[in-house]
Amino acid sequence: MATTIESGNAGAANKKKHLGIPEAIFVEDVDSFMKQPGNDTADAVLRKLDEQYQKYKYMELNLSQKKQRLKSQIPQIKQTLDILKHMQKKKETTEPMDTHFLLADNVYCKASVPPTDKVCLWLGANVMLEYDIDEAESLLEKNLATASKNLDSLEDDLDFLRDQFTTTEVNMARVYNYDVKKRSQDNLLKSSS
Repeated sequence: MATTIESGNAGAANKKKHLGIPEAIFVEDVDSFMKQPGNDTADAVLRKLDEQYQKYKYMELNLSQKKQRLKSQIPQIKQTLDILKHMQKKKETTEPMDTHFLLADNVYCKASVPPTDKVCLWLGANVMLEYDIDEAESLLEKNLATASKNLDSLEDDLDFLRDQFTTTEVNMARVYNYDVKKRSQDNLLKSSS
């Protein structure tokens, strides 16, 4: 495949920004591209481009799954932060807080929670830790900021990936059209001979 060396900081920043996603290089001159080593036939080049396209599809699937996970995680973090802020207000009083908590999917239980300055947070992988309310709040705010930043980064990566789809599809069409044109010229030469 033809590659272009990008100079300056823009190229380095782009590679860091979309780490792991190879950039599809636009084939401007199909004739010179087809004369490069490894590009013997249009079918071979189309196979390479299709393989690259399938890799992009796989990356898109993975990034979309990560995006969905983050989109569901962010509201949960916000909800937990709201609960912590409510508990912070109630910790000064002596009366218990009446609430409903989730036991299982769509199964809630009524509970009376005495004023406390400690909470337990699920960290994942069946791990729960006890924190002071202030520590838990700062941890969740940090997690929310990280999740939001990761979501923005994922959306940028998905946009970049869509650009790579388009470039690869255009390259495939240009190589295919080159092959059709070359075959028709070969057929004309054979018929005129």
